[in-house]
Amino acid sequence: MFRFRKRKNKKISQLPSNYQNEALSSILSTNEQMLMAIFQNCSDFIIRPIFVDGETNIILFYLDGLTDTKTLENVLLKPLMFEGIPTGLGEVHTIQQIIEQQLFAVTPVKTVSNYDQLVDGVLTGNVGIIVNGETTGLVADFKRSEQRNIEEPATEVTIRGPRDGFNESIRTNTALLRRRILSSRLKLESLTIGELSKTSVEIAYIEGIAPENLLEEVRSRLGGIEIDGILESEYIEEFIEDNPYSPFPQIQNTERPDIVIANLLEGKVAIIVDNTPFALIVPMTFWNGLQAVEDYYERFIYTSFIRFIRYILFIISLFLPSIYVALTTYQPRLIPTTLLISVSAAREGVPFPSIIEALVMEFVFEGLREAGIRLPKAVGSAVSIVGALVIGQAAVQAGIVSAPMVIVVATTGIASFAIPRYNLGTALRMVRFAMLILAGIFGIYGIVIGFIALTIHLVNLRSFGVPYFSPIAPLIPGDLKDVLIRGPRWTFQNRPTFIFGRDKQRIPAGQKPSPKQGRDDQ
Repeated sequence: MFRFRKRKNKKISQLPSNYQNEALSSILSTNEQMLMAIFQNCSDFIIRPIFVDGETNIILFYLDGLTDTKTLENVLLKPLMFEGIPTGLGEVHTIQQIIEQQLFAVTPVKTVSNYDQLVDGVLTGNVGIIVNGETTGLVADFKRSEQRNIEEPATEVTIRGPRDGFNESIRTNTALLRRRILSSRLKLESLTIGELSKTSVEIAYIEGIAPENLLEEVRSRLGGIEIDGILESEYIEEFIEDNPYSPFPQIQNTERPDIVIANLLEGKVAIIVDNTPFALIVPMTFWNGLQAVEDYYERFIYTSFIRFIRYILFIISLFLPSIYVALTTYQPRLIPTTLLISVSAAREGVPFPSIIEALVMEFVFEGLREAGIRLPKAVGSAVSIVGALVIGQAAVQAGIVSAPMVIVVATTGIASFAIPRYNLGTALRMVRFAMLILAGIFGIYGIVIGFIALTIHLVNLRSFGVPYFSPIAPLIPGDLKDVLIRGPRWTFQNRPTFIFGRDKQRIPAGQKPSPKQGRDDQ
């Protein structure tokens, strides 16, 4: 007759120094003592012995909270307790044979031979099974599958397009990719990073489309990471980017599976990390940071127009405050006379030069933006809007800053919100302060110097060996149809020249709509 009871984790005076390569013992009590030593002071470690004829013949062990205990009791414990070992299978230590012959509905089951494999299996939510007299153990999959629901990403909201997004489960995320590419050419290579966290990482690519040299570079950089724990994909991003001192992002991150698949179809590689909804995409170009989701779900005429407006707002966000400071401080003659009179009248009585005004207002605006993010959602937006209105109006009435400066800073802030990628927008905010200082010191010449230095930096930047300014620098005419504008979809016959692997063609030629031919055929 089978019986089981929950056994507390006893204190062991001495921890095992090295158990990684040590084989399991055939003596059940020795294995139990070793496991209790390994998990000493772990209150969530549970050992459940199963008794046959008054003696312990089987022990089950798991981590409470990671294991689905209800399924464990229904699928494995109750059959053993009330039905016993099926007849015709020999001694009780043939439990491995029982499970492998699918007499219990346990899937999947893995056979292990040392403590390292056994402990790793338990730490990932599985149940370990050891039988007296056996030198091998079993790791049965009873993982608890609690996870956040699939929702639309809050940081990448779209008007038209799919509404699903990644969550913190790596298997859910890879399943979202599989739903979109029903082909065995979609490959998912698994590896583990983190000495303590042992975080699962998947390298996703499409065979034949992703170039082999890019895949080898991704594998090499990921394989060279040595760290104790990975909590988010940003940990990996800092280890594998080409230039860590550049403010510009060289690796794209996204919560949307459709964006990942679109980049895989171009020949890029995605890195999916467990416990985070953000996937990484390499390589990344500067123009990827200015492309929104709607650019590929609306007609090309609309999206080209919106993209053109977005580029203008990008220029305003970067240069407007510094141009205003340079003109009002050093080159006022470049301002039209009527406008100059209005600006001078508004600045009358302001005790600070334009550069100090701009730096103070930019700093306050950034503070309000940061406060709006950190505050609860219910009050964050209200505080940021009301704070901007109250502070701006009070500062103008007090004569601390001028009204034109408030307009310039507010326009710059609104323009910065039009940048689709948050990390690229943050980089531009940092560069904007540098441009302001240069404009305050050298005027227009300072802006020109800053622009030249910025252009040189971007042209020399690389992302996994791919030029950051591709396909403009170096110039690739065939790839320009998806940079400043978004061409019709039937013109994207080939994949980007600087990425594609063996499979170059995306769309066969001759698919341009031609209604006139259709009427002639009738």
